[in-house]
Amino acid sequence: MALHLNLLHEEILEQRQRQRDPLKIGMMVLAGIGVLLFLYYMWNAYRTLEIKSRLSAVEHDWAKVEPQIIAAQKKSGELTGIVNTTRVLDEMIHNRFYWAPFLDHVAHCVAPNAQLTAIDGNVEDNKVVHVLLEGVAAGREPRAAAEDLRQLLMEQLAKSYADVKVEFKTLEDLDTIVNIGGTNMPMARYTLTVTLNAPASPTAGASPAPTRKAKQ
Repeated sequence: MALHLNLLHEEILEQRQRQRDPLKIGMMVLAGIGVLLFLYYMWNAYRTLEIKSRLSAVEHDWAKVEPQIIAAQKKSGELTGIVNTTRVLDEMIHNRFYWAPFLDHVAHCVAPNAQLTAIDGNVEDNKVVHVLLEGVAAGREPRAAAEDLRQLLMEQLAKSYADVKVEFKTLEDLDTIVNIGGTNMPMARYTLTVTLNAPASPTAGASPAPTRKAKQ
């Protein structure tokens, strides 16, 4: 049986103790952590450079399209203003009062022995129309001729408008005598107030009122 003698027992023991030295182990751990931190820093630096590169490319592309976007926004604002203006004009046109059909009704209601000397009118925001008619009427009974005009106006206007009211504001006899058809007839001066609610566009094609004959 062979015998093995370990003559380096103490040196081997010292070497093993040196390998198990806590300071040395700690230094190795710190070195490993340092390497990991360095790698982490390098990775973040690479990502930062990549992000900056992408940001620079985006800024470059934005510098190219920014003038076009600003011009498009300006054009959009102009078009929006035009659309809003057009809408307001459309509403004004749609809600306006058409005077031509109204005057046509009035013209066909005035008999030869009656005359209009003045017409004044206005339209409120709620589309209520106020009209003032001034004129003179002649006949054996001039007041009755003026009353016939008032009634005919109310009858004919009610065919195209709502809530029609035709009332005398003033009605007075005149000393003036006129000759109608070879007959001298007295005259009366009248002022009529007309109030009505009008649609946006009254029927323009409505048949005109019948022409009246002079009341003798």
